[in-house]
Amino acid sequence: MRRISVLLLVLFTFFASAAWPQAQPQGKHKIITYEVPGSGNGAGQGTQAFGVNSSGEVAGFYVDKNNVAHGFLRKPNGTFAKFDPTGSTSTFVIGLNDEGAVPGWYYDVNNVMHGFLRVRDGAITTFDAPGAGTAANQGTIAGDLNDLGVIAGYYIDTSNMAHGFLLNPDGNFTTFDAPGAGTGTNQGTFPMFFSCLTDLGASTGYYVDANNVYHGFVLNPDGSITTFEAPFAGTGAGQGTYGESINLKGASTGYYVDENNVNHGYLLDPDGSIITIDVRRAGTGASQGTIAEGNNAKGAIVGQYYDANNVMHGFLRATDGKITTFTAPGAGTGAGQGTQAMTNNREGAISGFYIDANNVYHGFLRMP
Repeated sequence: MRRISVLLLVLFTFFASAAWPQAQPQGKHKIITYEVPGSGNGAGQGTQAFGVNSSGEVAGFYVDKNNVAHGFLRKPNGTFAKFDPTGSTSTFVIGLNDEGAVPGWYYDVNNVMHGFLRVRDGAITTFDAPGAGTAANQGTIAGDLNDLGVIAGYYIDTSNMAHGFLLNPDGNFTTFDAPGAGTGTNQGTFPMFFSCLTDLGASTGYYVDANNVYHGFVLNPDGSITTFEAPFAGTGAGQGTYGESINLKGASTGYYVDENNVNHGYLLDPDGSIITIDVRRAGTGASQGTIAEGNNAKGAIVGQYYDANNVMHGFLRATDGKITTFTAPGAGTGAGQGTQAMTNNREGAISGFYIDANNVYHGFLRMP
């Protein structure tokens, strides 16, 4: 199960299952919950928090009572900056860098998507990737931004195929396609959001082939692309390997969907070895299991798992392999509800959101 549905080479010689010691939920870490002022309180509305930088700022978006999305930046003191590019009918934000700059995308009145960058002083610049389509649900999606000002994302062309791009601060685009990417609707190359781009220019994500199977990729700093499959990833439509994040050491993480449609997290080392990450309490049915999301500079991994009742819970995998699980206060206990940990900064703060018993979204920040 994906949290956000925007639209809708390497053989590994090492594989190890993550039979690491797994801890009980721990309560010593403070979890701050919050709502952006103006967030709606109906089902599907509320606050969705994603990126967190080294200063403790958090970026994301909120959905108001009219089901319109708006971007936000939460300061460490709990105050908010809310924003929408000119001409926006809905604004989406996932990424954030240590300079407080925020990339994102918005829909215009014709439901065409455009990328934007909001810098610390609040100025917003909009842009469109070359080749981006101009029909409804086509256009440019900016997902992440490194501390050097390079933006990673993808665009949907006139054939509804996705292509990756990097946008340099000088305004020059580099576009790319992973080898083996399909050319049909909802196929192609998808660099991921938050924590998918390092200061060295390495990026990760996934591509969808002609059979709608998912495969991981790493865009290397020299521009070459390494593709990979997690061991035991399924080969049917909607199955396969989903790249999510990469850290400065070149270790990337994500998850794979097996032949039974169960999710499993993974950690890909720069040497090509893969470790599977399964939280002990994760369910083993279709759409259940473990999803690894963020991977900070120290190698700590965060994400969520779905239990046997399809309820979500957050987890943190430390660098020694120890897994701690946690639940945000107020998180619902019904199917599709619970806690989603999205990313973690180098200091260990974890940003994410939870869904309550009324299916309303709320932001949280778990302090280190």
